[in-house]
Amino acid sequence: MRSTPVVAVHPKGGRQREDGCAAALARRLPLDRAPALHAAASFVLFKTPFAHVPRLVPVLIAVCALLLSACQTTRPPVPSPHPDRLRQQVDSLQAVTDSLSRAAFLRNPLLLSTLWVQTAVEYDGTARQAYVLAEQMMRRGLADSTWTASTEQAEMGHQEYRDKPPAVVLDVDETVLDNSPYQARLIREDEAYGSESWGAWVRERQADPVPGARAFTQAAVQAGVQVIYLTNRDADLEGATRDNLRALGFPVDDAPDAVLTQGEQPGWEVKRPRRAWVAERYRILLLVGDNFGDFAAEVDTTVAARRQRGRAFREYWGTRWIVLPNPQYGSWEGALHEFAYGRPRLQQLDAMHQQLRPKASE
Repeated sequence: MRSTPVVAVHPKGGRQREDGCAAALARRLPLDRAPALHAAASFVLFKTPFAHVPRLVPVLIAVCALLLSACQTTRPPVPSPHPDRLRQQVDSLQAVTDSLSRAAFLRNPLLLSTLWVQTAVEYDGTARQAYVLAEQMMRRGLADSTWTASTEQAEMGHQEYRDKPPAVVLDVDETVLDNSPYQARLIREDEAYGSESWGAWVRERQADPVPGARAFTQAAVQAGVQVIYLTNRDADLEGATRDNLRALGFPVDDAPDAVLTQGEQPGWEVKRPRRAWVAERYRILLLVGDNFGDFAAEVDTTVAARRQRGRAFREYWGTRWIVLPNPQYGSWEGALHEFAYGRPRLQQLDAMHQQLRPKASE
């Protein structure tokens, strides 16, 4: 599943504007105020939540200006400082603003989640565990002709699907293909997700397999089960997606279509119509994905409503529906800020902070 992760604040953003401001202040800032300024900057640097760091740069400068104004009322006019001292003060103020911007860059909210996917044994083990369970459930479903992972097929009754050929339906991104290198680029380059950079990454065909995914799909083919990849990648990226899958050894056997992309046919903007297309042709043994929308419709709603809807499918989780871990992005993130992707990132982060539930101390 591909959503919209966003990153804020370039480590060197706004340097030219800050130079002018810093110089103006430095011409009036007595050198004996420097220790207090650095102490304030250090407090902001280490104590301020990520969401508020960028906005405190102008606040800090405003405080300095107020101090200077106060100084004007208590001190007589002094001669202009020596150019070397002026340069020292400019550098001092610039170091403060650069440090704050650097702190925001290093505290990128995607950093830990991306590193977990790329480095953690726990991620590797969790993904492999999911696919071991998937193979076990697939074989159980093969032996039971009334078994289906499709809620639509279940509502029709097993007489409508029991004689159809079996298939497993898998999402692609973060389910079959690992795109964490793309996330890492966004972090390193301090950029936000965008359709242009995402499309360029897909066309590079460099995604790696999610641990356990390739072995599972190969086992499915050996068991006589059709593998269907149902992805929200755009239709114009299907060729690159197929190339990437084939190069990694994933089976891409069209019978009639193994890769179903977003917008490939009219009305295929969301996944439900594509799952229905598969259900007309196959008995769906498993749905495998990393996002609630890979399994059910109407999931882009509030956190509470999603939780309630998820509980309605308890009998499916871990049996007919197999979930892969994705802490980097997904509809779970959108629910935290009510899917307000057009909002400024700081407003989104503030909304996310409101979703935290710390236990009250006794």
